[in-house]
Amino acid sequence: MTKSILITGASSGIGAATAKLFLAEGWTVGLMARRADALAQVADGQPGAHILPGDVTDPGDAERVTRSFAETAGRLDVLFNNAGIFVPAAPIDRTDVADWDRAVAVNLTGMFLMARAAFAQMREQRGGRIVNNGSISAHVPRPGAVSYTVTKHAITGLTKQLALDGRELGIACGQLDIGNARTPMLEELDAANRAKGEPPVAMMEVEDAARAVLHMASLPPEANVLTMTIMANAMPYVGRG
Repeated sequence: MTKSILITGASSGIGAATAKLFLAEGWTVGLMARRADALAQVADGQPGAHILPGDVTDPGDAERVTRSFAETAGRLDVLFNNAGIFVPAAPIDRTDVADWDRAVAVNLTGMFLMARAAFAQMREQRGGRIVNNGSISAHVPRPGAVSYTVTKHAITGLTKQLALDGRELGIACGQLDIGNARTPMLEELDAANRAKGEPPVAMMEVEDAARAVLHMASLPPEANVLTMTIMANAMPYVGRG
């Protein structure tokens, strides 16, 4: 039976690259994001692709999309809980509360809602896997990134809790901590750094991150990668501070 994966934030960046890779590998892929037209460009008419417009911050959308895709695919083997945003950089006293709220809504509540819906589906079918997109910011922060750093640290707690609670249900949960994949979000950060005279940001291609997701998703039910870090080799992660 063809395996299935639901990918949030599938319209660009890591989500789009992951969707394309899984489609090439013969998976049934649910592509979720707010813009149906952008999803259609990623899907490119492939028969295994299912375009599922929805907002991860909306509890109704999270449940509707998850249920609809599971019914279409026959089951939900994997959720790649990927959707996230990076709000304008600032120290905490200059961080707009509205930006904080947006980051929490997408990066934390959105991941909670999608994991909640997937967990319910996987409980019914007695098994499945959730891969949360964390970040190296779940370990060490970038300057002025309080909203992103706090929400990504929270995802580590979510991952561990789901791994524990899913253990007796055959539900595995792991976290992929990605460092500097070449996405529009990171290229904007790089441009801002260059404008301030700072060194360019070391990056890797998004396809490298997508292959890491494929590895985690393809493991047999009795195996799980709880955490994996994949990063641009030249980035200053080890030895930060």
